Amino acid sequence: MTNKFVLAALAATALVPAAAQAQRVPSAAVAVVDTDRIGRECTACRAASAQLQTQETTLRTRAQALQQQLQTASQPIQTAVAALNGRQPDAALQGRITAFQTQQRAAETELATGQRNLQSIQANVNQQIGARLGTIVASVAAARGANVAVDKGNTLFAATTVDITNEVLAQLNQQLPSVSVTPLPQQQRPQGR
Repeated sequence: MTNKFVLAALAATALVPAAAQAQRVPSAAVAVVDTDRIGRECTACRAASAQLQTQETTLRTRAQALQQQLQTASQPIQTAVAALNGRQPDAALQGRITAFQTQQRAAETELATGQRNLQSIQANVNQQIGARLGTIVASVAAARGANVAVDKGNTLFAATTVDITNEVLAQLNQQLPSVSVTPLPQQQRPQGR
């Protein structure tokens, strides 16, 4: 019985190094990618950014126009209410107040819808670029013998020899010359925004 126990113990110790060896992770070979630079320089990124800027400017201009309209519409109402000296407004003034409040809510709704639309477009652009960028980074990193890729912005130091940004940027420009600058499909939009 003692021999069986000793043989079992020897067999178990012989298996431990094999099991430990199977769990070892290979040494990391790291590549670095400057995603900020890619975001500034990739062809699709620049084109999408320009279109988004135009749409943001249009929305900002519309917000200013609506604000001016509301301010113009509110001044005579405020003057009429002030002239009442605390008395209740008559039906005609109450109708003007209600109409103004409806106009104000419509403006708020229009601007909120425009803002959600811009956010959805930005999310769609990011999704398209991110999907392609991830595939390209993995491919370039593997071709250079790296098994890990990190963002340069999150790295304290990296030798220039491990930077694969130029290759990634060239492939991204080739494989993704443009993106759709449209809102996400309704089913992919974030809830609550």
